[in-house]
Amino acid sequence: MFKKIFQLYKIARKLGTSGAIETLNEIYKIPIYIKIFFDVISLGSQKKIQNFSKSPGEKLCDALEGMGTTFIKLGQFLATRPDIIGEDLAKDLEKLQDKLPAFRTSVSKEILKKELGEKQLINISNLSEPIAAASISQVHTATIKVDGSNVDVAVKILRPEIEKLFNEELDALMFLAYIVESLIAKTRRLKLIEVVHLLREITNIEMDLRFEAAAANELYENTKNDKGFNVPKIYWNYTSKKVLTLEKVKGISIREKDTLEKSGINLKSLGENLIQHFLRQAVRDGFFHGDMHQGNLFVDGQGNIIPVDFGIMGRLDKNNKKYLAEILFGFIQRDYVKVAEVHFQAGLVPRETSKEEFAQALRSVGEPIFGQTIKDISGGNLLAQLFEITEKFNMSTQPQLLLLQKTMVVVEGVARKLYPETNIWEVSKPVLEGWIRKTKSPEANINQAIDVSKEILKKIPDFPNFMDRANYALQLISEGKLNLSLKNDKGLEIEKMKLKNLRNNIFLGIFSVVIVMLLVF
Repeated sequence: MFKKIFQLYKIARKLGTSGAIETLNEIYKIPIYIKIFFDVISLGSQKKIQNFSKSPGEKLCDALEGMGTTFIKLGQFLATRPDIIGEDLAKDLEKLQDKLPAFRTSVSKEILKKELGEKQLINISNLSEPIAAASISQVHTATIKVDGSNVDVAVKILRPEIEKLFNEELDALMFLAYIVESLIAKTRRLKLIEVVHLLREITNIEMDLRFEAAAANELYENTKNDKGFNVPKIYWNYTSKKVLTLEKVKGISIREKDTLEKSGINLKSLGENLIQHFLRQAVRDGFFHGDMHQGNLFVDGQGNIIPVDFGIMGRLDKNNKKYLAEILFGFIQRDYVKVAEVHFQAGLVPRETSKEEFAQALRSVGEPIFGQTIKDISGGNLLAQLFEITEKFNMSTQPQLLLLQKTMVVVEGVARKLYPETNIWEVSKPVLEGWIRKTKSPEANINQAIDVSKEILKKIPDFPNFMDRANYALQLISEGKLNLSLKNDKGLEIEKMKLKNLRNNIFLGIFSVVIVMLLVF
């Protein structure tokens, strides 16, 4: 308990001295007593001087970068959730630099020895000095032996003790969020406890490099027959929880436009291929690279796109794949009634909503866009405006679609930097048309009917038991013994219970100290 209180004190001092509180006050108007608390707790420390020429979002980026790993990750996570913090702040937080000084190569060798064993370490040679260092890991190049041959690889290694540090700071942040939500009712709409809980879940996966290896491997399997898109191979014998070894990328960064041109790469085709590969991953596979900025994309001598860094991946279910393809295609056709119908079929809009009114709202998004030059229309920005409209019709926020929209904007931006005249809609149309044609073909309908029939046949033996359970559940509901309003997120509920217990223990500790002092004095 005392360790957590001390950690909370250190976090509060970090917030107080970094300039984060002043910046947040510009955005949200923090109550005066909260400001006074952070001023008092940061006494004796030098406050970071703010650059007043920057926007509040840019100043918050600087503050978060100065506070280290946990806060950088918090900022990156919030950048994907404009539904919580708003579009403007989310865009500013996308500029967060995830860079920290590298740790020594000798430490990397110790981690390799511990994770892979001495026997495997003998097969690793030419380990370079770090070529990149981020908040939770760094990357080296090396040579490994595979079936008697030497293979050039990139080796990603987690920072020492990063899990322990991150989870300790998150525990303190979680308790701080609980205190803030308890004291300031207005902050509950920001879902601070939920944000920290989700960040913990996401980053704990990111800190197990086997998950990133599995994501890269799945993307490799999905795209291995896609001409022009090459995912580096994973070497599983040299991969563990803290080490990820994959094929070394031999190519030019996609941001080096002049070098690509000099190498004879057709920039127009490259930009079009990038958009089409991203859409295929989203609508065909329902699994896409969620961080396709320029720093994570390379191009080899044949013009093949090579992605790296598979820590952020997006996944869409069957309904969302259909939703994405049909709404984009519907907008291309300017068929707003069809787009409205897709929303209703996917259960994304409450059934009591007027379909005609919803179609009219969609038209208000689509028509102004089609008044522009078609090359200037962004599919990602169209989705952003669409989500804004659907919120007004009580459509629930879907984080996976927000990640998709964010990634689409990034991909379109990269494509247009390569070739400014890139026509997003012309490029997208064949992929969307092909997928829709495939899913609506007679063969697809027959396969769907067979799958449904199989599921029904599987469930027939359980039908009497199912009816008995359903009857019992209805009886409990009628007697008021079954509460259907309980949330499914047990992890979040457990976190909240822990926070309440911690609060009670702190109060009990303070009360005990007061009693002892009264008895002594």
